[in-house]
Amino acid sequence: MTDRLPAGTELAEIAADLAAAGWRRDETPGAIGKVFEFKDFSQAFGFMARAALAAEAADHHPDWRNVWNRVEVMLTSHDAGGLTDRDIALARAMEAIAG
Repeated sequence: MTDRLPAGTELAEIAADLAAAGWRRDETPGAIGKVFEFKDFSQAFGFMARAALAAEAADHHPDWRNVWNRVEVMLTSHDAGGLTDRDIALARAMEAIAG
């Protein structure tokens, strides 16, 4: 288990690159979220498949939802009770996959 990042800290203070890419503190306490939009369902599903492989390799799994060309992602470390470096790393991996 990894340690939680400081509660109440703005995402931009933790990971400016993710804040600039549209990640925000989620309404769920201790979580970050983003909505990825793609050209169509096929691209959205392809992103989810590649992101699932990265998540499985990291043994850290997102809460997410897909509706047609949109993938809504929420990351938190349930075992740590909030946001950790694992969430930041997976968010960065998802950004790289989304390209």
